Amino acid sequence: MLSVVILTFNSQRYLREVLKSVEFANEVIVIDSGSSDDTAKICSEFKNVKFHYQAWLGFGKQKQFGVNLAGNDWVFVLDSDEIILPPLRDEINEILKEPKFMAYRVPRLNLFFGKEVRNMGLYPDFSVRLFDRTHAKFDGREIHEKVVVNGETGELKNPFLHHAYESIEQFIDKQNRYSSLGARRNKFKAVLHPVWTFFRLFFLKGGWREGWRGYVIARLYAQYTFWKYIK
Repeated sequence: MLSVVILTFNSQRYLREVLKSVEFANEVIVIDSGSSDDTAKICSEFKNVKFHYQAWLGFGKQKQFGVNLAGNDWVFVLDSDEIILPPLRDEINEILKEPKFMAYRVPRLNLFFGKEVRNMGLYPDFSVRLFDRTHAKFDGREIHEKVVVNGETGELKNPFLHHAYESIEQFIDKQNRYSSLGARRNKFKAVLHPVWTFFRLFFLKGGWREGWRGYVIARLYAQYTFWKYIK
């Protein structure tokens, strides 16, 4: 038995594809923070979806709110632009027959500007997504939240797909908002850390293997680092 928790806000772009990918779950808990697009309408098309409204609490608290509403102990937390691919679906179903751990880290395959990125430390991009909610919960951080697990954590082999950024404009807009949420003003770090971020991603992490796309991604993440420390 599995519950999937998804946060939404004007998420119609990928939502139908996302919800189709989790039709195998017993229930899908959608926590919406005030969408004005067709998010609610799309959710109503799926029998296993339970739609709830909750004013924005920050990522950690908002996700935990959804986890608390789950009717099953085992939960998979998914973003509204992430797709569970068939190999991962089958692996999850097999794991849940006899879980060996209290939580599982799952690889994420990111799409940047329409193409997979497998270098730059962006793959396998593991994070805890599948867990027994009686032994794990989200911390309360507003951004860059994590699941705190009381017990051992395993790893799954198959990735889910993440539509990270379709365009440079979208990347800049989203990272500008994230840098405001996670702002830590420090002029010294604002000067040095962007340089290190670019060097690490492009040279040390193999961004050069991604060609021009890798250069752009490294450059934009360096810009995000600058914003985070200058705001």
